[in-house]
Amino acid sequence: MKSSTAVRPSFPRALLRSAAFAASVALLSGCGGNAASPSGTAPSQPSASAPPAAASASPSAAPSASSAGTASPNASPGGGSPSAGPTTSPAASDGAPDSIPTRVARMSLQEKIGQMILAGFEGSSLPDAATLRMIREDRIGGVILYKDNIADLPKTVKLVNAIKAANAKAGNAPIFVSVDQEGGKVSRMPASYAKIPEAAAVGLTGSDKLAERMGELLARQVGSAGFNVDFTPVLDINSNPDNPVIGTRSFGATADVVTHAGLAAMRGLREEGIVSVVKHFPGHGDTSVDSHLDLPVLNKTAEQLAKLEWIPFKAAIGQQADAVMVAHILFPKIDPDAPASFSKVIIGEQLRGKLGYKGVVITDDMTMGAIAKHYDLADAAVKSVQAGSDILLVAHGYDVERKVYEALQSAVRSGKLPETRIDESVTRILALKDRYKLTDKAVPLPQLTQLNEDTAAWKSEVEKAGR
Repeated sequence: MKSSTAVRPSFPRALLRSAAFAASVALLSGCGGNAASPSGTAPSQPSASAPPAAASASPSAAPSASSAGTASPNASPGGGSPSAGPTTSPAASDGAPDSIPTRVARMSLQEKIGQMILAGFEGSSLPDAATLRMIREDRIGGVILYKDNIADLPKTVKLVNAIKAANAKAGNAPIFVSVDQEGGKVSRMPASYAKIPEAAAVGLTGSDKLAERMGELLARQVGSAGFNVDFTPVLDINSNPDNPVIGTRSFGATADVVTHAGLAAMRGLREEGIVSVVKHFPGHGDTSVDSHLDLPVLNKTAEQLAKLEWIPFKAAIGQQADAVMVAHILFPKIDPDAPASFSKVIIGEQLRGKLGYKGVVITDDMTMGAIAKHYDLADAAVKSVQAGSDILLVAHGYDVERKVYEALQSAVRSGKLPETRIDESVTRILALKDRYKLTDKAVPLPQLTQLNEDTAAWKSEVEKAGR
């Protein structure tokens, strides 16, 4: 790579562009297998308002526990900071916002478990009755839109806005509205957006600047349509040429290329105010089976993973990755009894222990063939939370979402899953939402001329640099 990946403390551009934030500165972040307005202005998420003394308001900088006004998603659960409550009055009796622990303590078990589910749904127009039930009754913390949910741009914006409006009416914490928009073959946005090439093309350029620009453009695309979470960048190393699922989705075949380009793209996403999710820990690049279809088995030890697959993830954790997606891969030499997505060894001892990650952990889609063909969904969901996952990604609608929701409630009520464990996850989830100042505010139908021109100009640079 030609340039350094040293992280620079910086405020998200979405905040820097607002007059309100400028005034406060004067006082002083399933698996694919769709931000700023096209004129260069910031997306409506996160909110332009900022804490008056937020010395570390950037998602890429270390938050200040004493003055930031929001808790870092890498902060220890229970270490609260002032923030408006999702279902209670935002101000305490002394006029200060409620802390996250206070908000969690006021939530019912049902509300807390809902926050831990990110669900798929059917349809591409207005949310149907089943989707509304998930939002209003199960209080789900997020949704994901797949290819079948995304039609043209007006319908997509209308659908996203309707989901947010239903969530706000239910009195929930702002909802994660997520999408797999990686570029290349995993591109979910409507056809009116200029196409972004695959990560491999960007990795070939050897330019951190172009990789960071990729993240910025992806963020502007998804943010302009109202999304606030993008399941990218892919930090898998494409070390197996027979891999059926990663390939050109990876930035390259070496740890150096993937680390440099992947972290630069992550930086670009977060600086445009979009939550990024790095994937697929502990590494999907050397598999020969597509986990959408069946369970990959990889006979590598932890020591082997640490020398290759973990390198990009370790670097991302060092730069306070917003969220880490864990893959459905069985590593029998590490844990013969559970795939990574619900392995206490891989999530608890390795990701959270050895690598020291304290942020949000999310599973790959729990309805993929890797799980559905070999495990019971309800049991796998409970085991994943026991292992240390915070969010369960559950595609394909109300029935499967409800099964997971009920399984977690039952596990808590039976004592199989301590409610304190649920509280840890909800604390991290709310902290991440606060960190990006997410709101359920509707977005207008964007004009894409400038964004598409910027994308075309960047793509031309990528093609020239990759020759």
